[in-house]
Order: sequence, then structure tokens, then C-alpha cells
Amino acid sequence: MELITFVVMTDSAKHQGQRRQLVKLLQEKGIKDAKVLAAIGHVPRHLFMDSGLEDYSYADRAYPIAADQTISQPYTVAFQTELLELKKGDCVLEIGTGSGYQTAVLLAYEGIKVYTIERQQELFKNTSLLFKKLSLKPKKFVFGDGYQGLPDAAPFQAIIVTAGAPTVPKPLLEQLAIGGRLVIPVGDKDQIMTRYVRKGAKAFDRKTFGNFRFVPLLKDKN
Repeated sequence: MELITFVVMTDSAKHQGQRRQLVKLLQEKGIKDAKVLAAIGHVPRHLFMDSGLEDYSYADRAYPIAADQTISQPYTVAFQTELLELKKGDCVLEIGTGSGYQTAVLLAYEGIKVYTIERQQELFKNTSLLFKKLSLKPKKFVFGDGYQGLPDAAPFQAIIVTAGAPTVPKPLLEQLAIGGRLVIPVGDKDQIMTRYVRKGAKAFDRKTFGNFRFVPLLKDKN
């Protein structure tokens, strides 16, 4: 697996060792996809968090970021990414860019085109600047309503939603290619991780993968 090159501001031997330990932990928790583990081991998570939390960057926990949002715990990032079953050449839509960490994990894959949408203006501005510093280049980074997806760039082979949705937005299902996978946490206070695979124009296979807790997916709000 060829990995992207980060323009890394600080990535010490200590950071790299912590990532190796994190990868081992994720393996123990059941993550099996070698490409997912390689991406987690490659992406410097500490650069996507507040500098005051750097010592906790490789703990398997979620932490606060700007705009009352969170950076998901590495296990959740790995779990969702594994469910996407990405292949070289796939176009992926991410709903909820947040800190940009999940985006970077997706971009670590060779030959993956990543489109990403953020609803919070503060996060959009902050993460745009960070992407430039790290020379991370999604195919498109949009400030907009994730409920609507990105119809101009559809269809997508994979769509990942990184916030809890009370219901599944129909535009996201419509923007899946045949065979495409939508991975989305569905529910209000607690969510059930759900994957939809498009089998035909109106046919979808649905499978659930246990309970998670995410911040809510925002609609029509800055």
C-alpha cells in the first residue's frame, strides 16, 4: 500500500512509537484490514488536535475540538473505514470533515478520491488552513449541508458520515453508485452503526454493527 506523504510540522520518534502501539491496540479490538491499520499508523493524529492535548493524541478516545465537536476515537475511525471496503479508484464522500483526521486516513489510501463536507464554519476555516499546512489535498472540500450530499460529484463508491443522524438522508442513498457503500451512525442520543450497500436503482442491503455515540449531524446551521 502506497501512503501519502505528510508535510509534518513535528512527528517525533515518540509519536511514531505511540502510533505503533495504537495499531496493536486496534488489532486487539478486532480491526483486521491491513490497509486501515497502515493508514492509522501513518497519520499523525496529534497534528489534528489542540496542542494542549498532544500527550493524549494516541489514546483510543474522542477529544473535544472547536465548535463543540469532537475528534472521533481511533477505533471508531478504523471501524468505519474498514466497513467502507475501499478499493483503488473509489470516489469517497465524507460528511463531517471536523478536525480532518478521518479525511487524512482516507487520503492515506493510494488512488482514493476524497470529497468532504463540513457544516460548521469555524471548523471549515480551521481545517482548510491545516490541510494547506500538511499539503493534504481532498478532491473537493466544501462548506455546506451534509444532508444534501454532493450531487454534482456523484455517484460515489463510498460515503461515510461522521456524525449521528436521526434518520438516513435520502440524498446520500441516491448518490451511491451501484455496489456503493454508505456507512452511517443512525439514531438520536446513541446511534447504531449501519451500512447500506446499493444493489439497484431502489434496492439496498442494510446491515448493523452495534452501538456508538457521535455528536449530532447538523442541518441548516452554522
